[in-house]
Amino acid sequence: MAMKASLQLRVGTQLTMTPQLQQAIALLQLSTLDLRQEIQQALESNPLLDVEEEFGEQAVSETPDDDWASEIPTELTTDSDWSDTYQDLGSSPAGGEAPDFERQAAGQSLQGHLAWQLAMTDLDERQMRIAESLIDGINGDGYLTPPLEEIRDGLKAQGLAGLRSREVEQVLLRLQQFEPTGVFARDLRECLMLQLATLPDDTPLLPQARRLVRQFLEALAGDDRRLLKRRLGLDDEALDTAIGLVRSLDPRPGSAFGEGDSDYVIPDLVARHTREGWQVELNPEAMPRLRIQPDYAALIRRADKSADNQFLKDHLQEARWLMKSLSSRNDTLLRVGREIMVRQLDFLERGEEAMKPLILADIAQVVEMHESTISRVTTQKFIHTPRGMFELKYFFSSQVGGSGEGDAHSSTAIRARIRKLIQDEPPRKPLSDSRLVALLDEAGISVARRTVAKYREGMGIPSSSERKHLR
Repeated sequence: MAMKASLQLRVGTQLTMTPQLQQAIALLQLSTLDLRQEIQQALESNPLLDVEEEFGEQAVSETPDDDWASEIPTELTTDSDWSDTYQDLGSSPAGGEAPDFERQAAGQSLQGHLAWQLAMTDLDERQMRIAESLIDGINGDGYLTPPLEEIRDGLKAQGLAGLRSREVEQVLLRLQQFEPTGVFARDLRECLMLQLATLPDDTPLLPQARRLVRQFLEALAGDDRRLLKRRLGLDDEALDTAIGLVRSLDPRPGSAFGEGDSDYVIPDLVARHTREGWQVELNPEAMPRLRIQPDYAALIRRADKSADNQFLKDHLQEARWLMKSLSSRNDTLLRVGREIMVRQLDFLERGEEAMKPLILADIAQVVEMHESTISRVTTQKFIHTPRGMFELKYFFSSQVGGSGEGDAHSSTAIRARIRKLIQDEPPRKPLSDSRLVALLDEAGISVARRTVAKYREGMGIPSSSERKHLR
């Protein structure tokens, strides 16, 4: 049977990670204070950028007659399922005092960030206990230091019967998908391989970079270029590209997280109640409003191609990309923030006890973005509400009890109810964990005694016998 050659044309779309898109994604993950610093550096280095007197939402005006604006897209997406590999890149009365938008908040530790992601992950109770032990074994750089056998034996001693190393390894593989990328590695080689695994398949010299890390990491450390060129089959230029890709990775993915140091935060969003109902808007005081410096822009419209004019054109293009990236960041943040608060209107009305179960996938599905993007948008982004200032990821909590919408409760709401029950308990007869379970059950909340004890201990509340002794 003869084979007949044919030529086929396939049309499709593919996300290309351009430097401009990398910039947009990097800006999306920055806190407001960090973003202000980035903007200040841009203002100092780019003569085409100027700041208006008023603060407010970034706007980008298009001028079709200008040929230098043709490369700027109308919309710039910041959504990517592998973007996490690019790191470090109530209303006031009329006439009343404006709300205090700046406050001091504790920075989050790496363990806290991982625990939050764990709460948003679909694992059964047995897997959750394994995951919690793995998080306890993470050091400050993000590496898993205890051997898996030691973790397995410790869990078996705590009553996790029949536990095998394979179970621990399977949970570890799930946790290695957490951000920051490369976390839960057991050595440098595994850390770098985890990061390389998230890069697009069409990344130049990606296969060679993976082989370089997997087999020749020691030769790279010793700068044995002769051996590397021979074994990888690369010339000097290609080898430099592969080495550059490896060195662009983060060997200490957990080091960017603090240990709970205090820092000042500024809300990105403001929720207030008006005559039309609850409104969520961008905080007009959060970000300076940028514009193109009009005098320099007028000079660029000259027809000559002098070096000075080309210099101005290049900086003008950079300025417009930055403004477009900021506009895209604001749009994404506002869409996600509004959708979160739509789900948590009961919290605005009644407080923590009315918090609904909410996971990243719920918001990702509605706004049609990847869960990793939602995680980026909600980390270190704050909203000011009549009930106080909260990080956006505060409004996510896992579901406890029941499988239907009517009998499901969020872990945040249950913690709040436990805290209230204990605050109102008789001083001489504190409520035991078993009694708390019964009271919660009377309120339609079915939860295990061990879960109540875990929540109580997590809030720093002593047991009933200790509370009685303290009183």
